[in-house]
Amino acid sequence: MHYTPVGLGDEKATIKYYIRNRPPLPIYQELSYVMPLKNAEIAHICLETGNHWRKIFNVYAKLLFELAPANFTTWQHLRDNSLLQKDSRHCLLFSAFKLPETKVKADEQNHKLHIILGKGYADELGLSEKCTWLSQDFAINERLGVIICPYFDYRQLSNQKITQLVGLIRQLSKPN
Repeated sequence: MHYTPVGLGDEKATIKYYIRNRPPLPIYQELSYVMPLKNAEIAHICLETGNHWRKIFNVYAKLLFELAPANFTTWQHLRDNSLLQKDSRHCLLFSAFKLPETKVKADEQNHKLHIILGKGYADELGLSEKCTWLSQDFAINERLGVIICPYFDYRQLSNQKITQLVGLIRQLSKPN
C-alpha cells in the first residue's frame, strides 16, 4: 500500500513533524495531501480555532528560529512570513509516521528526520518502545531518524526544552 503524506507545509522538507490532530476547520479535516499555507493563513486558523493552534504554531516557529533563523529577525517574523508555506522546508503532517518496510540505507536516512509530537501519539504509533528514552520528555531512534518530543504547547515544550530538541535535531542531522 502506498503511503500518501497529509498535512501542511512543504513536502520536500527534510525534517517532518507529526501531530495527531488537525485544525478543526473543514478544509483541513478533508485534506488528502500536503498543502502549503498561504500568507496570513496561520493568523486565520488561530482566529477561527482559538488558542490551541496559536500555541502549536508559536512553539513550532520558536523551534525553527532557534534551529536556523535564516533571514528572520524574530520567531514571529518567521511564523508570519514563512512557516509551512511553499518552499519553506517546514512540514507538519497529520498522517501517521510509517516505519520503513525495508531496511533504509544509512546515507538515505541521514537526510530525513521525523519528529513525533507527544509521547501519547508515539505510543499509539508503536514507536515508544522502538526508541531510547533519554529523559521523560525525549526519545530517539537514530536508525529510523526518529525523535519523540513533548507536544507543541508552552507548558509541555518550554523554551528550555526547545533548546534540548534543537540539540537532538542537530545531533541526528549530522552526516556519519
